[in-house]
Amino acid sequence: MKQSIKAFNSMGFPKDPKDTRVLVAMSGGVDSSVVAAMLCDEGYDVVGVTLQLYDHGAALAKKGACCAGIDIQDARRVAEEMGFPHYVLDYENKFKESVIDEFADAYLAGATPVPCIRCNERVKFRDLLETAKDLDADCMADKPDSQDICFVPNGSYAAVIEKLRPEAANPGQIINQSGEVLGEHKGIINYTVGQRRGLGIGGGDPLYVIKLDADNRQVIVGPKESLATRKILIKEINWLGEDNFLDLKERSLSVRVRSTRSPKEAIIRPISETTASVELIMAEEGIAPGQACVFYDNDSTRIFGGGWITDK
Repeated sequence: MKQSIKAFNSMGFPKDPKDTRVLVAMSGGVDSSVVAAMLCDEGYDVVGVTLQLYDHGAALAKKGACCAGIDIQDARRVAEEMGFPHYVLDYENKFKESVIDEFADAYLAGATPVPCIRCNERVKFRDLLETAKDLDADCMADKPDSQDICFVPNGSYAAVIEKLRPEAANPGQIINQSGEVLGEHKGIINYTVGQRRGLGIGGGDPLYVIKLDADNRQVIVGPKESLATRKILIKEINWLGEDNFLDLKERSLSVRVRSTRSPKEAIIRPISETTASVELIMAEEGIAPGQACVFYDNDSTRIFGGGWITDK
């Protein structure tokens, strides 16, 4: 007797759309609203979820950043108009502990953190997936990330960090690579590796921030060529390849160490299951602790994992 083959729906499940529950992560913006509308039109059992991650006065009224106050109301209105349930999950304390506090502490330690990745790792992907399971959802639906740091209302990282960690604005010395004092700064949180303008030490050849020494409250500057780096250390690696990471010994991959630049060819050498050294074939400028390093296949867009750049 010939067996019937059940057709797959557009979400890849062998059942009718009405029997497929899809959790839609909604920010209130156009992208996630369109996703929800398309799924509703196809007959899916749609459930909308919005994470309330912060409540920082001016940030609450910031339109277009993920999980802001105005956007939560927009998401609720869209759900009401389309007739599907919508839940707002209060993750403010979790967001502060997992993302904002680490963001501030990383800056105080002289790093250049990427809080949006931490939010995806520790809050959005992990906790939304658990929520989807709790709601018996079959899958979640891929709204593109905001390019803004949502809890920084006016683009002023230093102002947010100073509010959370008042000691961050303590002054210190600006020195060159020989230890010569060139001037005074108003807190290392106001500086990033690669910065040239606003150093207040004019005259002579251009100087760039090449390192932040948080322990001694020093901003170290040097010529542009001092920014070039070939060897970096990576921690907290999440390896997605088929092989055991430690079994690699070394492997040629491409890595992206700056979000605005294309991947560069490199050699990855595992140190432990979660740490590695990365040797860039061609030096890259402006690499700083706290930034992400993503591993790519040399011949395709496949991602093999990634980790965080560290100097320890």
